[in-house]
Amino acid sequence: MWYLALVMMLVTLIVLACCPDVRRQFPVNFIVLVAFTLCEGFLLGAISSNYEQDAVIIAVGITAVVAASLTLFAFQTKWDFTAWGGMLFVFVIVLFCFGILCAIIQNKYATLAYSALGALLFSAYLVFDTQLMIGGRHKYSLSPEEYIFAALNLYLDIVQLFMFILTIVGHAQGD
Repeated sequence: MWYLALVMMLVTLIVLACCPDVRRQFPVNFIVLVAFTLCEGFLLGAISSNYEQDAVIIAVGITAVVAASLTLFAFQTKWDFTAWGGMLFVFVIVLFCFGILCAIIQNKYATLAYSALGALLFSAYLVFDTQLMIGGRHKYSLSPEEYIFAALNLYLDIVQLFMFILTIVGHAQGD
């Protein structure tokens, strides 16, 4: 089931990200988004089952507070984060390389540093994607027709933020 959900999640993610006609065509866009969400939810549940119940609940609470706070910040700030797209992409590549290094080294402190940097990066992505979605006075924005793509971006930011926070909390409780 896990491998099927992983393949289905990847296929639906690629379809939503790379096929603008699919993500703009009602009701197909909602069907694909629901399929993606169900697969992602199953995978999150499988991953979360490897952690203590308290760690998962704490991580959910922290993620909710951080996501709500950053969303409010993105709506009210005069700073324009939409011009940071290239820089955020570079940071993702660096984080990816650091993640490979952490997988090789297998060190608790490296994993904690990786998770903290990942949480910080996806917090920045949450502000970036929120400002892309609201448009207005920002340099870049998404078209109103791209509501499915905007929802997907925000969903993935929050899921990644949760996973990094869960890793931090899970390691902290493991001591």
